Amino acid sequence: MRNQDNPLRDQITVQDQSGNEFKYSVEALFDMDDQSYALLSSNNETVLMRVEDEEDEQYLIGITDENEREAILEAYQIAVEANPANDIET
Repeated sequence: MRNQDNPLRDQITVQDQSGNEFKYSVEALFDMDDQSYALLSSNNETVLMRVEDEEDEQYLIGITDENEREAILEAYQIAVEANPANDIET
């Protein structure tokens, strides 16, 4: 599903353990150290989650360790700066 605010981003709905649903735009999907991660945004919030595969399903798992989250985001930022994407003109 495309995000109406930014038609270039896919939008997903994430459900927490209490059953509350939240809509996010997928900013990036990337791999690091044999793990897959999703960088999601909603309004002024940015969330980093681990993507876990189980049988034919994928699940997003929150990263609670602040040091792990910071290390992943720092490595992601270095990779982005080393390989900037071309701007897409509309």
